[in-house]
Amino acid sequence: MQMIKIGKLGISIQTLHKWEQTGELVPDRKSNAGTRYYDTDKLLNLNNEDNPTIGYARVSSHDQKEDLVRQSELLETFCVAKGWRFKIISDLGSGMNYKKKGLNELLELILKKKIRRIVLTHKDRLLRFGSELVFALCEIQGIEIVIINKGEQPSFEEEQK
Repeated sequence: MQMIKIGKLGISIQTLHKWEQTGELVPDRKSNAGTRYYDTDKLLNLNNEDNPTIGYARVSSHDQKEDLVRQSELLETFCVAKGWRFKIISDLGSGMNYKKKGLNELLELILKKKIRRIVLTHKDRLLRFGSELVFALCEIQGIEIVIINKGEQPSFEEEQK
């Protein structure tokens, strides 16, 4: 592990202190005098193997709770088979609702680069509209997207059954 001092990063001390307070960038070591040292691999996000995979499951209504359980089980089985450290996030709500607790947790993890990949059973399980925007954020952050079933997706009418 190669460590670098705060002054070598080209970022103001105030900015680094703010990032430390918000948890965005925490020093890996501090000297007794308060000098902060950062692991260069973590800074360059080369060591993101420690970040978990997130399996995201969603259904639109309470009538589909059994499907939510099936999605979660499929995501778990898939991640276990791949040998990935993972967490399942599930939501019950419309694919057009952007205020779901699980979706907001997922977006926060993406923005803070706290995950390695996202696994979905189908593309539309993330959002009915706008998933491309989330996928673009993931690409910028170096987060892989895995969609298990890339074939026919259930129509809105089929989903309501």
